[in-house]
Amino acid sequence: MITAYGAVIGLCIAIILILRKINPTYAMIIGAVVGGLVGGAGLANTVKFMIVGTQGIVSAIIRIITAGILAGTLIESGAAKRIADSIIASVGTKRSLIAMMLATWILTAVGVFGDVAIITVAPVAILMAKQAGYQKLGVLMAMIGGVKAGNVMSPNPNAIAASEGFNVPLTSVMAIGIIPAITALIATGFIAYYLRNKGTDFENVEMSAGVDEELPTLAASISGPLVTIALLLLRPLLGVTIDPLIALPLGGIAGMLAMGKAKYIGHYFDVGIAKMSGVAMLLIGTGTLAGIISNSALKDVITAAIESVGLPGFMLAPIAGTLMGAATASSTAGTTLGSQIFGPTVVAGGTSALAAAAMTHCGSFVFDGLPHGSFFHVSAGTIGMKISERLKLIFWESLNGVAMVLVSVFFVGILKIAG
Repeated sequence: MITAYGAVIGLCIAIILILRKINPTYAMIIGAVVGGLVGGAGLANTVKFMIVGTQGIVSAIIRIITAGILAGTLIESGAAKRIADSIIASVGTKRSLIAMMLATWILTAVGVFGDVAIITVAPVAILMAKQAGYQKLGVLMAMIGGVKAGNVMSPNPNAIAASEGFNVPLTSVMAIGIIPAITALIATGFIAYYLRNKGTDFENVEMSAGVDEELPTLAASISGPLVTIALLLLRPLLGVTIDPLIALPLGGIAGMLAMGKAKYIGHYFDVGIAKMSGVAMLLIGTGTLAGIISNSALKDVITAAIESVGLPGFMLAPIAGTLMGAATASSTAGTTLGSQIFGPTVVAGGTSALAAAAMTHCGSFVFDGLPHGSFFHVSAGTIGMKISERLKLIFWESLNGVAMVLVSVFFVGILKIAG
């Protein structure tokens, strides 16, 4: 057994290295090695724990890689842009903050990555903000809030990680995330409106003129996600199990055919694997660190601390998700670490696997936008926001995550609607 001190040292080393701009995968591998050695495991056992930890998430990595086919299709075909443009046009410029929020929400909910969703919506959002006289804080809050609300109910890597970590169907994770998603949208609406006139303006922000392109129809654009969701729903509706490993790429291929883009299949596959390979590599590093921490006394220390203040045992799930999400600045890595390390303890305490998955997943969104993660910088760059100003938004976006945690704890922890 590795000491809690060793596990904490390993986690801190990983965070420090990430902050020093070291690749997160290598940072977590180095942190795992240091943590194991400092914690008294010895070199042989340290390597053993790291490999076992990585083996535990191989199935999630494979499913995430295949999900890239759908993501690549949505991004490169113009489907994501068509969906975003249609939503914004339907809502109208008078409700521009709501339009931005709904656009990023729908895009992430159907399988587009959060950073890609913001990059897609940002040009139109900047134009609308200039017309309405809104400032950057409110605009970016609207888009980030939409991303978080979409991610918690999407087939994206974070949901796959929750599904795999607790061995529950992906459709169940997506469905149990609907209530937190709606809560996040409501919270985002109020926060973005409050921030609409705070921060710097868009006066000196240059927008890309872009190029005229023939976008697919809205019906064709949403065909891929609809096929994926329909295939995944066969399990709860008819008892026919179509694994996400099959459903996600089939949705992408169906979308290509519906949009008449089959000739670009090779390019879409390349884009998909490029997007997902970074996530897969991140999870390999996450797995090594999870192997060290899960074989340490750290989880027992945290569990004892929760019990000492009188909190119910199921609270370990959202706390684990929050802590691990903050440590990695990633909802996917946070969910993976939270489920791999603390999941068995939560479930052994009488909490259902689905409830534990839901609360861990929601917790991972509280601090997933910290500066040592890429999303922090990508989201700021899309609207020309300085880092000093982006830092001010961390508190407000964390409230979005807290709202999801609270509603998740109430419904699945206290009311036990997930069993």
